[in-house]
Amino acid sequence: MPIPAPGPETRVYQPGELNHEVRVHLEAGFPRLWLAGEISNLSQPASGHWYFTLKDSRAQIRCALFRGQRANVGGKPVNGDQVLVRGRLSLYEPRGDYQLIADALLPAGSGALQQAFEALKNKLEAEGLFEPTCKQDLPRYPDQIAVVTSPSGAAIRDILITLGQRWPAATVRIHAAQVQGEQAVPSLIRALDAVEREGRADVIVLARGGGSLEDLWAFNDERLARRIHASKIPIVSGVGHETDITIADFVADVRAATPTAAAQAVTPDGPALKRQVEALRERLLRAQSRQLQQAWQRLDSAGRRLAGQHPARRLAESAGRIDALSARLLRTGQLVLSNARTHFQGLDRRLQTRNPQRMLARLEPVQQSLKKRLERAIATDLNRHANKLGETARALQAVSPLAVLARGYAIIEDQQGHVLSRRDDFYPGQLITSRVRSLRIDSKVLKIGTAEAEPGDDRSGA
Repeated sequence: MPIPAPGPETRVYQPGELNHEVRVHLEAGFPRLWLAGEISNLSQPASGHWYFTLKDSRAQIRCALFRGQRANVGGKPVNGDQVLVRGRLSLYEPRGDYQLIADALLPAGSGALQQAFEALKNKLEAEGLFEPTCKQDLPRYPDQIAVVTSPSGAAIRDILITLGQRWPAATVRIHAAQVQGEQAVPSLIRALDAVEREGRADVIVLARGGGSLEDLWAFNDERLARRIHASKIPIVSGVGHETDITIADFVADVRAATPTAAAQAVTPDGPALKRQVEALRERLLRAQSRQLQQAWQRLDSAGRRLAGQHPARRLAESAGRIDALSARLLRTGQLVLSNARTHFQGLDRRLQTRNPQRMLARLEPVQQSLKKRLERAIATDLNRHANKLGETARALQAVSPLAVLARGYAIIEDQQGHVLSRRDDFYPGQLITSRVRSLRIDSKVLKIGTAEAEPGDDRSGA
């Protein structure tokens, strides 16, 4: 029976579409995971990426570790290595290859140890054993240094050489202990207990040379970590090489990268201190010499000042100053008197020059002359005014009404004293007064007529 063709309701995938959907579901369905197996077909092209196959006795899976993740690889792998690989599942769509995109790679033997290390580290950190507040300060200049390590390893030689070079003044006591194997942890704890029982050490160096993770595992033990944390004496941990990190490093008061660095951490730099002390000694000697010189200078100056301030000398100087001041006072007094005398004489001469009697005697002729001139002027003015008065009197007499009356004329006035000289001034029955020389004649107007005028007379009579 022939197979029917798919209908319009059936979706027909292209290879690329199917691979894409498979990749999406694969990546979404599997979180990041760890995979154990044996490396084979390892390829390391120039791009820096690593491509390999991870297999066991039943199957295999292709893996890719890109260049950016190589920092998470514990060593360079080779074909046949048993490893632990961490990554996420994916699908390479162009070829449909199912693969693991790795982001970390560890040797299989260390994988469990590393997980145990992380678990203990997280546990102790949560309990606060790593807190800076738990750390003790190291003594600056230790007298007794205890070293807990293997007496036959290379670490003890490096430590003793460094301590001898840097701080030979300190006493070093070695407390032997196993640093590897099943008995290492109890041995290290017994050595730390012995140091505290003696009570003489100022600081403890806990050290071991380099090795694999398994070799250093005693220093990742929880019992040793808690014993280090409980120590009343500061502990410096110097375990392994610079890249090796142990739980003891986190719990110790100070972590040193190597045993040699631990010896350096617990001691001051003796040669440098010696050079510093020598430099300070030289500065002190120079300062002492300078101070002594300054003290001698001050003493010499004080001696000169004391000699200058001697009472007899000061009295002699004071007597000399008194004599000098007395002489100056005498000279000043004489000068003042001389100046006053000269000034007085000048004033006397000026007074004599301005004497009133002398001035009166000098001015008397002038007065007599002025008096004569005044008399002559007065006489002249009197004569002149007398003549002028005579002329004025004569002129006045010539025009005076009395003079007219003396010639026989009369002045007619009304009752109010007004002079009547015109026709209109008169009316019949009017009372008038006529003055003729020394006579006053009262009369009454009876009639007003016209009289024949004389030559030179323009007035009309009544």
